[in-house]
Amino acid sequence: MMRNIGSSDIAVAPLAFGGNVFGWTADEATSFSLLDHFVASGMNLIDTADVYSVWVPGHTGGESETIIGKWLKRSGKRDRVVIATKVGMEMAPDRKGLRKAYIQQAVEDSLRRLQTDYIDLYQSHSDDADTPLEETLGAYADLVRQGKVRIIGASNYSAARLEQALEVSRQHKLPMYQSLQPHYNLAERSEYESTLEPACLAHGIGVIPYYSLASGFLTGKYRSKEDLGKSVRGKGVSKYLDERGMRILAALDDVARDTRSTPAQVALAWLIAHPSITAPIASATSIAQLDELIGATRLQLDPAMIGRLTRASA
Repeated sequence: MMRNIGSSDIAVAPLAFGGNVFGWTADEATSFSLLDHFVASGMNLIDTADVYSVWVPGHTGGESETIIGKWLKRSGKRDRVVIATKVGMEMAPDRKGLRKAYIQQAVEDSLRRLQTDYIDLYQSHSDDADTPLEETLGAYADLVRQGKVRIIGASNYSAARLEQALEVSRQHKLPMYQSLQPHYNLAERSEYESTLEPACLAHGIGVIPYYSLASGFLTGKYRSKEDLGKSVRGKGVSKYLDERGMRILAALDDVARDTRSTPAQVALAWLIAHPSITAPIASATSIAQLDELIGATRLQLDPAMIGRLTRASA
C-alpha cells in the first residue's frame, strides 16, 4: 500500500489530506479530530502551503500550517506523518516567488508555524520565471544540507520547465524535484496526460495531484445548475455541467453501483490505479467525509472498470 515519493526513501499511503480546509472551512477542533482520524486510519501524508488561507477575509496566510503545528505539538505524532508544504504563491506584494532570500525567510516562517525542525517535502508552489532555476534549487540545497528540508517538489510547473529544472539539478549537483503536484482528475485530463505524465514516468517523479474530485463535481453532488448553490465551491463546478460531464457521472454511478462504493471513491480509485500517481490530494471537513475518502484506498477497480471511466471522460 505504501509508495515512495519519487526516488526518495519517504513512503506514503496512497491518499494525501488536503490541508487547505484547516482554519477555513474546518475550525481548530474539527481539524484536530480529522488529523487524528486520518493517522489512526493508516494514512500519513498531509499537504498544506504557507499561503493557505490568505483568500479568506481577515486571514494573512499561514492559518493551515499554524493549526497543523498545534496538532503536531499536542498529539506528539510528528514521526508518524509526512508534512508537505509549499512556498512561492503571493502572501503579500513583497512575499512571493522563488528567490533565494525569500525562500530562506519563508521556510523559517513555515517551520515556526508547523512547530517542527524539518519539512519532509518542500514544494515550489508555482513556477517563478523571473528567478533562475539555479538560484531556487541552490536555496533548496542549503536547506537540505541544514536538515530543514528532506526532499523537494514542484507544483504547477509545465513539462518543459520541469525538464529544465531536472537538467539544472543534474548539471550543478543540486537536489532534484522528487514530486509534481498538477491539476489532474477524471474531468481534467488533457494537460497532465499529454505532457506532464510522460515526463514524470521517464524521470521517476512522484505525482500528488490536486483537485482530485474536481472541486466536488466527481462526488456526484452537483448534477444541475440548481445544485451549484450547495456549497462555497459550487461556482467552480459549473464548467463541468455539459454532455461530457454527465457521461462521466453516469460512468461513476455505474462503477460505484458495481463495487458497492460511491462516485467519490471511484474517482479517487481511478487516480490511485494510475502507475504515475503516488497519492491524490482530497479534503474533508467531517469524519464521515474523511472515511469515504479513505475507503477509496481499499477499492480495487478492475481493468474493465478503469476502461469504462477512461472512455467516458475522453
